[in-house]
Amino acid sequence: MFDRRLVQYFDWGLLGLTVVIGCIGLATLYSAVTAETPSPQKVLFFKQLIWFAIAMAAMVASFMFNYKLLDRWSQPIYTICILLLICVLVFGKYVGGSKRWLILGPISIQPSELVKIAVIAVLARYYSKDAYTRGFTLRELIRPFILTMIPILLIVKQPDLGTAMLIVLIAGTMTVFVKIERRSFISLIVSSSIIIPMIWFFLKEYQKQRILVFLDPDRDPLGAGYHIIQSKIAIGSGMIGGKGFLKGTQNALSFLPEEHTDFIFSVLAEEWGFIGSIVLILLFLVLIFWGLNVAIACREPFGTILAVGITAMIFWQVFINIGMAMGLMPVVGVPLPFISYGGSSALTIAIGIGLLLNVSMRRFLLE
Repeated sequence: MFDRRLVQYFDWGLLGLTVVIGCIGLATLYSAVTAETPSPQKVLFFKQLIWFAIAMAAMVASFMFNYKLLDRWSQPIYTICILLLICVLVFGKYVGGSKRWLILGPISIQPSELVKIAVIAVLARYYSKDAYTRGFTLRELIRPFILTMIPILLIVKQPDLGTAMLIVLIAGTMTVFVKIERRSFISLIVSSSIIIPMIWFFLKEYQKQRILVFLDPDRDPLGAGYHIIQSKIAIGSGMIGGKGFLKGTQNALSFLPEEHTDFIFSVLAEEWGFIGSIVLILLFLVLIFWGLNVAIACREPFGTILAVGITAMIFWQVFINIGMAMGLMPVVGVPLPFISYGGSSALTIAIGIGLLLNVSMRRFLLE
């Protein structure tokens, strides 16, 4: 029987905030792909419209069931996502030198996006079942480490360093939240400071170049540094109020690369200036704090940790993408939630928001 309290406790503010950000994203994407005349990429906007509708349907589906069922089904979902990553390596489609997409009839999906939700759910299950007030020891962290590293290794093989790094940050945030025993935490810090520099020797040449260019974009202004330099010019040229909708010259003259994905924030900053950029950043900050409030209000460990993981996913994607556009982070191909073009990304974020709504609207069950 339907419980009317689900409507009473429904988080309309979170839903409204999500729709507002999504509409800003569609408007910015329209500008990014139609500023050129003629525009060969205009079809991308209509594709994103379809994906946005699918994402909204997935968001609704994500809050229709009791989120506690996800506790039970997190392991099978995780296993399916791992199998999809393996399928990508075997049957995936090469695009831009990377093998990240599976072709399913008329659509293509990026399983590395969906695996973020799976990792969040399976870690939330583990941490909620074995929560310790003293904190987790290194031995107790072995299983979540393995659960995190399996998809990371498969994603790095594609290669997709940005998504792999994002999963590390999400898992790390969740682990710090549930608390690590002091000695174990110190040991992790020391070992990480030794291991992280060694990763340099395992990076591909173009990945090393991106890091070097991040440190000094002028070392290759017409090559690897071109993206960052043009992005900074676009953001700076927007000044206070921007040039106006569809009037961004960096985008229209094709100086801004990957304007509909990695550097879509630069398109918005050029057209709407400092004011428009701050408005979008503030909207994302409200969304992040809203997610944290959902976690705090939940009185059940699994729901709390799940909400923290989803909020961490949104925060790190916003932080990294805007950091890339401003030259504060290396270019690693992380999309801006609901703003960048990408069906799998929109679907993943929508499912995450749906689960936040799910946890929020069922908080009365524990009161």
